[in-house]
Amino acid sequence: MPSKIEWTEETWNPSVGCTKISPGCINCYAEVMAKRLQSMKMVDYAKGFKFTILPHRLSQPVLIKRPTIFFVNSMSDLFHEEMPGSFIDEVLNTICKTPQHRYQILTKRSDRMLNYFASRVIPENVMLGVTVENVDHGIPRIDDLRQLSAAKVRFLSIEPLLEDLGFINLEGINWVIVGGESGPRARQMESRWVVNIRNQCVAQNIPFYFKQWGTWGADSVKRSKKKNGRLLEGKEWIEMPRY
Repeated sequence: MPSKIEWTEETWNPSVGCTKISPGCINCYAEVMAKRLQSMKMVDYAKGFKFTILPHRLSQPVLIKRPTIFFVNSMSDLFHEEMPGSFIDEVLNTICKTPQHRYQILTKRSDRMLNYFASRVIPENVMLGVTVENVDHGIPRIDDLRQLSAAKVRFLSIEPLLEDLGFINLEGINWVIVGGESGPRARQMESRWVVNIRNQCVAQNIPFYFKQWGTWGADSVKRSKKKNGRLLEGKEWIEMPRY
């Protein structure tokens, strides 16, 4: 379905639901959405945010002929602990059958992603990414991602950015997305944290995409996400990876 996520075009959710494993999960937007859809009696969300595979959605991208960028599992995690390896195989089979599309796979479970692709070929139309919300949980995921050198595009989703990441080893990384948290319980992101990442990307010629300030503005004032906008030091940074 069409996505409101700025850095993609469509979302494809062959599974829904997840479980929290790190601080970036605390105010999960997908959990809120899943419970809302459950209250609306949407069949695929009958279990709310409990992890559920949806085999009937596997063929959705095949029906779309126009080249499209798909974010895979915006409402889940392809490498969730309860995800059968055989079902991941089926998802990848759909991806291979639709070379006209590009697929963005983002996970917080980088160890399982690394193990999965250790014995499999990464399709050329797949971008692999990890979430990096802080130093303790996020930085080790980058090291796992870096080992998947066969991936054409390796990207970081640094959202929500919860602290200063300091120096980041960006070797082998092709794209960096940064964003602040939204919602009534959003945690504040400081400007200097974002600028630090932006400067490192610029210095290494890595495309940098600043998605949003979120609930807290660059001036540390809490207001609507729309009013805070996405300007960083007076400029929009919406660079896409070189594919």
